[in-house]
Amino acid sequence: MARDTRRHLWRDIRVQLPFLAWLVVLWMLLWAQFTVLSFLTGFVVAIFVTRVFRLPTVALSGRINLWYAALCVVQFLFAVLRGALSVTVQVFDFRRQPGTAIIAVPLRYADDLVMTHVAVVSSLIPGSLVVDTDRDRQILYLHVIGVCDLDDVEKQRAGVLRWERRVVRALGDPAQYRALKADERAGVGATKGGAR
Repeated sequence: MARDTRRHLWRDIRVQLPFLAWLVVLWMLLWAQFTVLSFLTGFVVAIFVTRVFRLPTVALSGRINLWYAALCVVQFLFAVLRGALSVTVQVFDFRRQPGTAIIAVPLRYADDLVMTHVAVVSSLIPGSLVVDTDRDRQILYLHVIGVCDLDDVEKQRAGVLRWERRVVRALGDPAQYRALKADERAGVGATKGGAR
């Protein structure tokens, strides 16, 4: 019995290792110190936090495509810059008010992890913010600005679905990646759903 418990503990640690590493990095960034002492205290705090505030283990895909991940980060940085410029232009255009809308974006390949990544990316790009999610039906609801007509709504929806595909290419599990590739070969449309 003790051997099974020990094996379960090591499996838990191995699964939680990326989360622990992220907490240590966050701790070091919080204190703006990249020293051995800061690493050790961050490690102790990370162990304490994960043991006291037990969360269900997040099932990671176990697949990271470094090329697509790096490409996704670069595309994200450009999208943030483009979004910031777009919002700035809309704010200083006194001739017209920027239109706003709440749009529903049904995701195609999302599990909880991919849905979270897509929601975070969509919220960090200026001009849009996730206001609600429907986890069961895999729908993100976004508040977007700069919308004048249904074509703008479809462009926004297509943009979120592009981010979903980018996240799946970079971090999605093999089944999601295969489904994405099959849809791309079949030429499945990028958008679905309607404005809300």
